[in-house]
Amino acid sequence: MNEIGHLKIAITSNDLLQVDANFATAKQIVIYDVTYDEASFLDVIQFKGGGKSGGEGKRGPGGGAGCSMGDPTGGASVDQVQLRVDAMQGCAVLFTLALSDFAAVKVKNAGVFPVKMQHSREIDEVVAHLQRMMGSNPPLWLRKALGYGVRNADYLIEREA
Repeated sequence: MNEIGHLKIAITSNDLLQVDANFATAKQIVIYDVTYDEASFLDVIQFKGGGKSGGEGKRGPGGGAGCSMGDPTGGASVDQVQLRVDAMQGCAVLFTLALSDFAAVKVKNAGVFPVKMQHSREIDEVVAHLQRMMGSNPPLWLRKALGYGVRNADYLIEREA
């Protein structure tokens, strides 16, 4: 569970600058901690060759240690969706360009709310939009992700406390 007012988010990206990748084939998942007025890069998880080759992790932007989620079986078939779901452990929200119904169910079952983007957007733009939503009247899914629960009508008052 996230600390109230903090969201750990996952973003699928091929270029590390924008939400521009399908969940199942993304080269990277970028992880941020987002609050009402700040956003901090936490890590980038890189996937090599669709998960069919191992290797050492690469350093992500901002010096994140990252890790390579290559195929642990050395070439056998690997569930790419499950590798990516496992990589998002602790995240509350996923922003992705596309994901299948199968992937959406797996993501949701892992406790992550999937947000499918209609087109590529800069990561900074997505974070700024999320912060605006957090600071105004967040939709039910966002209130829940923020840790306010669904029955609490005073969630904005709690933020001030």
